[in-house]
Amino acid sequence: MSQPVKAPKVFKPVIVTANGLASGEVLFRHADGGWSIDVSKAEIAETREAGDELMARALADQEACIVVEPALIEIVREGGFVRPASLRELIRASGPTVALPSDAYAHL
Repeated sequence: MSQPVKAPKVFKPVIVTANGLASGEVLFRHADGGWSIDVSKAEIAETREAGDELMARALADQEACIVVEPALIEIVREGGFVRPASLRELIRASGPTVALPSDAYAHL
């Protein structure tokens, strides 16, 4: 008896996130090649091929010691807003879930 064929996963739009090498901040890559904490400016890949190209550019930025651990993450569009689809990435994009002391990042 043969196993059922799994349907291919439907591609959903993605953006790339990483941590800044110097600051450790959660960053998002923009279409102009820059990185910032502003998820709304992130370059969106609408196809699997565009996602692969976006990831290749992010990996080049990692090789250039700009960011570490780039990853593609799925997004959700809500009206004119873009946000990460997963709770984990939403928390990363929004910042800590607890109040930090004002000098928490002084050593960075």
